[in-house]
Amino acid sequence: MRGGPRLPHAIGVRGRGRGRTLKGCILGAVCAADASERVSQAVDPGEVGPAAGPAVPRRAAWLLGLSQLVCWGTTYYLVGGFASEMAEDLGRSETFVQAGFSVALLVMALASPLTGRLIDRHGGRAVMSTGSLLAAAGCLALAASHEPLPYFASWVVLGLAMRLTLYEAAFATLARIGGPHARPAMAQVTLLGGLASTVFWPLGHAIAGEVGWRAALVVYAGFAASTIGLHAALPRGRYVAATSALPPPALRRAARPGDSLAAALYATTAMLLSFLNSGMSAHMIGILGGLGLGATTAVSVATLRGIGQSTARLGDVLFGRRIHPLDLNVAATAAMPLGFVAAFWSGEVLAGAFVFAAVFGATNGLSTITRGTVPLLLFDVERYGVITGRLLAPSFATAAAAPLGYAWVIEGSGEQGALVLSLIAAGLAASAALVLRVRYR
Repeated sequence: MRGGPRLPHAIGVRGRGRGRTLKGCILGAVCAADASERVSQAVDPGEVGPAAGPAVPRRAAWLLGLSQLVCWGTTYYLVGGFASEMAEDLGRSETFVQAGFSVALLVMALASPLTGRLIDRHGGRAVMSTGSLLAAAGCLALAASHEPLPYFASWVVLGLAMRLTLYEAAFATLARIGGPHARPAMAQVTLLGGLASTVFWPLGHAIAGEVGWRAALVVYAGFAASTIGLHAALPRGRYVAATSALPPPALRRAARPGDSLAAALYATTAMLLSFLNSGMSAHMIGILGGLGLGATTAVSVATLRGIGQSTARLGDVLFGRRIHPLDLNVAATAAMPLGFVAAFWSGEVLAGAFVFAAVFGATNGLSTITRGTVPLLLFDVERYGVITGRLLAPSFATAAAAPLGYAWVIEGSGEQGALVLSLIAAGLAASAALVLRVRYR
């Protein structure tokens, strides 16, 4: 690598044989999209460069915010809303259904380093537009699947789509456009994305109740395809810092090039939080139902997660500039265990379920922002996509294990055991975030 921190190879996910095949598929699709978009115009009115100033164009934040709302709702939160209906229709266990989601997350891990490099090189327009197309195709393929092979193949496509469209891709796109000044835009993008479960869980539940989950996925495919236009309208330029310009003091790089401790602490925190986010995305409704809430009530309460996420993120948009990213990271991870403690009383006191969903949503929402903004502080922003692509690969792998891991714990120890597991993971994440703050603040 040239410039920036030299990161430990152990943190990345290599995968020789399948990695080459996956690399070829992504490269072919992205390069085709990139070539087609260059034919029409030589100069983009949204071009960002030294003369354009440091801020990310507001248009880019709104475009990505809308796309995140749809892409998260139609891909990542899909299994959380349809798992029981899918299991019944396929004649399989819910563990089998969740295994498909785990395959998708594993594909995200394998594709992560290459995706980061592609965004650094080509920008988000071609990469994320390709992801939108794959998301629509994956939903249609999943709707048509009846046997295990096409079922898991559909999740492979959805896994590629998720890595090319969700927050990690959006953050890398913003970092390429705005450099160290991308932090406010990152928070703004997550505002709408945080409402994905609030919008799509009840929407999907209602559609599936009328016409079945397969028809609901056809509708989801239409939503996913609509984001192609949003991604194609993103600015094409790259941030170029003036020689005399310095980033804000709070966002100047704190870690020295080659600092493996910073890389390890950031990657560990991301791994644990991704494990919790994936597990709750797949099982929050089921956990609430197992603790004593009715099916409709459990869905309604679970939507508070999205409201909590967006409310906390709105607070960061309004007041976050006053808070150092590492301080916000510690505050979010330290508060997360409180929600899991409240969940133990969800079956007896409905307020406990409300606190569980809202607190987890708020803390997870803030942690999502810091996953994007902390690298602006610690690492070389010009290689943001490459660095975060490698460091976040293990987090996708742990997220892949979470749905099955939670299912196994719930089958053996019940919903209470799942909450204990969550408390342990949240406590470890808070500890890693605290060490990162003490060392680099």
